[in-house]
Amino acid sequence: QVQLVESGGGLVQPGGSLRLSCAASGIIFNLADMAWYRQAPGSQRELVATFGKGGPTTYADSVKGRFTGSRDNAKNTVHLQMNGLKPEDTAVYYCKATLTLWKTTEYWGQGTQVTVSS
Repeated sequence: QVQLVESGGGLVQPGGSLRLSCAASGIIFNLADMAWYRQAPGSQRELVATFGKGGPTTYADSVKGRFTGSRDNAKNTVHLQMNGLKPEDTAVYYCKATLTLWKTTEYWGQGTQVTVSS
């Protein structure tokens, strides 16, 4: 059974930092494309960063220069270091794994709340 468990969310003041982690189990991690998404209240879920199994990390324009992602295949984990947080970064952040073998399957974590407020 595939499980993605996010952690690291919380309440932070504008300009502050948080580090999100997503630990994966039950999946061949080094074959999975990983990504972080976020969803603010009343908004659609949007892509924040991707960590392809063989490619570079990519970022949404809204977070470039502030967020840095990393992938640790030895620990089946992806991280998202978020600096310079803004109120508009407030959202539930989700981890997604996409595994393509004979078919493509997506797996989602339960999400972690990030609130940026003074």
